[in-house]
Amino acid sequence: MELVRNIVMDLIRIENLKTEAIIGIFSWEREVRQLISIDLEIRFDSKAARKSDKIKDALDYKEVSKRILLLIKETKSKLIEHLAEKIASLVLTEFPVESIKVYVKKPGALRGSSVVGIEIERTRS
Repeated sequence: MELVRNIVMDLIRIENLKTEAIIGIFSWEREVRQLISIDLEIRFDSKAARKSDKIKDALDYKEVSKRILLLIKETKSKLIEHLAEKIASLVLTEFPVESIKVYVKKPGALRGSSVVGIEIERTRS
């Protein structure tokens, strides 16, 4: 009898990655940078890194964060939905990951609320 194993991907979580962005639909929002916060859940296979204990075999989450921050600096999205999609697409395209969950939060976007945000999940096709 052959043993069948479920392949479970490992998870890196980055929480509360803060930066400033040009984001919003109003004219004043197109002129000033506003604080946003990003949470990520990135699923990948860490088997090689677990065995070797070498960064070259791991998902370099510092590099992932740097690429996301650069993307945000260069992007002027009107909607947080658009920005979340761009972040997910970048990580899936540039890094060896299976899936990503992106939660973009815009504090102060709605009077009476501490934060407004969107969460999306994308998988490598």
